[in-house]
Amino acid sequence: MLKALNLALLVLYPVAWTAPLMRAGLLPLFGLSEISVLSGLQALWGSDIFLAMVVTVFAIFAPWLKTLGLALLQFGLLDRRVLPALEILGKLAMADIFLIALYITLAKGIGVGRIETAWGLYLFTACILGSILISYMESRRKP
Repeated sequence: MLKALNLALLVLYPVAWTAPLMRAGLLPLFGLSEISVLSGLQALWGSDIFLAMVVTVFAIFAPWLKTLGLALLQFGLLDRRVLPALEILGKLAMADIFLIALYITLAKGIGVGRIETAWGLYLFTACILGSILISYMESRRKP
C-alpha cells in the first residue's frame, strides 16, 4: 500500500506544480491571474535568480527526489540508512508551503490587490504531507 501511495506522488507532484496555487489581481474590478509553482518560478528566474534557485530546490527537487529515493528504498534498490536524509528532504519541501502561505498572508495584509487560494495549493500541500507521512510509516516498518 505504501509503495502505491508513494508512486502516486511521482505523478501527483507534476500535476500540483502546474495547478493554480492562487489567483491574484491588482484591483477587484479586473480579472485574477492564476499563479502556479511553475509560472511563479518562471517569473522569479527573470527577476531574482537566487530566490528562484531556493524555491526550485524547495518546490521541485526536494519533494521529487525524496519520493524517488523512498521508492528506490521500498523496492530494495537503496539502503535503509538513507531514510533520515530523505526525511530532511521532505522537511525542506514543507518550507516551500510555509513560504507560499507567508506570501499570501502578506499580500492580503497590504490590501492593495486581491488574492484567493486555489485548489493547487491544497494538492501541493497534501502531496508534501502525504510524503512525510509515508516516510514516517516506512521508518516504523521493520526491514
